[in-house]
Amino acid sequence: MPALPAASLDALLRWQASQRPNALALRWRDPAGPVSDGPWAQLTYADLAQRVNAIAAQLAPHLQPGERVAWLGLNHPAQLALLFALARLGAVLVPLNHRLSPAEWCSVLQDCTPTLLVHDDTLAAAARDLAQRHGSPLALWPVQTLGGAPADAPTDALTQPPEAATDALDTPLLLVYTSGTTGLPKGAVHTQGNLLANMAIAAQVQGMTAADTVLTVLPLFHVGGLGIQTLPALSVGAQVMLFSRFDAAATLACIQHERPTLTLQVPATLQALTSHPQWAGTDVSSLRAVWAGSSLLPPEPLRAFMARGVPVCNVYGSTETGPFSIALPPAHASSHVGSCGWAAPGVDVVLCDAQGQPVAPGAVGELWVRAPNVVRHYWPDRPALDGAGFFHTGDLAQQAADGSHTVVGRAKDMIISGGENIYPAEIENLLAQHPSVADCAVLGQADARWGETVVAVVVLREGTPTSADWAQALQRFLDGRLARYKWPRRWLRVDALPKTALGKVQKAALKDLVATPSLAD
Repeated sequence: MPALPAASLDALLRWQASQRPNALALRWRDPAGPVSDGPWAQLTYADLAQRVNAIAAQLAPHLQPGERVAWLGLNHPAQLALLFALARLGAVLVPLNHRLSPAEWCSVLQDCTPTLLVHDDTLAAAARDLAQRHGSPLALWPVQTLGGAPADAPTDALTQPPEAATDALDTPLLLVYTSGTTGLPKGAVHTQGNLLANMAIAAQVQGMTAADTVLTVLPLFHVGGLGIQTLPALSVGAQVMLFSRFDAAATLACIQHERPTLTLQVPATLQALTSHPQWAGTDVSSLRAVWAGSSLLPPEPLRAFMARGVPVCNVYGSTETGPFSIALPPAHASSHVGSCGWAAPGVDVVLCDAQGQPVAPGAVGELWVRAPNVVRHYWPDRPALDGAGFFHTGDLAQQAADGSHTVVGRAKDMIISGGENIYPAEIENLLAQHPSVADCAVLGQADARWGETVVAVVVLREGTPTSADWAQALQRFLDGRLARYKWPRRWLRVDALPKTALGKVQKAALKDLVATPSLAD
């Protein structure tokens, strides 16, 4: 297990600011807007620490330990500074998924009852409407006022930070709500100890040093965008180039001119980058690796990056697990395509059957994870772990003889047809290799004879003939590659699959589509 970098997030930032005061910590821009030269556009570690001091001093009179502060905005350095300031005050940050509906935001706020709502300019109107909808008192704080000295505070209050919260490692700091693709979202409670452990694990596995420059384009409202590279980079004194949102052209231009060494992507953004007209002319040689947060990666963009000498590595995890749990490092990226890799240092992984017993070698079982970066409970106090400290992920996986893991699907998505277990990911992995398939998802549909039959929902690539024989062509492709009982019995073509903000297919919504009689086969 990697050693924790510090006893608290506050101590970690103070140490980096003392050791590397003039080194750049954050560079920020909105690729959809003008290049900003404002006070948040570029921060050294000393600047970031001073900004955290100011925010902590500003918010201290308004917050009690344990109170929640919601954030509604695009990626912004203020969100990171606010996280460090709340760590010092013992309060909790609740980042809202800005892609949700107002009703979904209200559901989150009603569950965790924050005291303050900090928002950026882009979502200022939405924040005002949300405060009115919420009903209970909710103070609005525009981001441009965050970190300014309170009118009645002496100037030296900003240079003499308040005393750090006691028992920092066990103090809740981050409340992240699950996507809610099945049922109501739940708030995973991450303590400072969880975050620090995840930062240490992620930095070690990725070999991060102060010499790295990390390009962050994925949303910070999710633990993937926040915890896989952004916070680990700050923990080792590296530079984070933060985009307010993903833009393929701006990302490629940044790689070409700013020369980052690491970046985190998801399948949808990998596809967008490698299919962009600027891809062929972009020099990607500065990247020593691209990491991807997904249990299933499409093969075509992987091949595109690897053909340019850049390994695409995988990270497996969830909102509850930090999320750094299982990782496929650069040395094995080309030899283990489709695998999630090996358990990260300090992470215990077991595969168990429905009775909670470890499965035989090579058999499919549910992934159980135990580690210091795994949350202990959901908000406010619902247990997240079993009696032995394991989190039951709901994902099904196999472990190869070399110890690497491959996720084959969700336990709830497993299809039982004619008494046989069928794992959607196995079929999806194969279909994704066909040149006509841009995207696909496999699910089960109730059947009177077989119990369930396999349905494949496919997005065809632009220019692919959409005549009636496309499905037969895909089925012929499976012949010899997949047992016949696993073949889809129904094929559906759609323009796009319903997905979450981070590109995960929403199987529940897809089931509704499949059940729609008007949907053309």
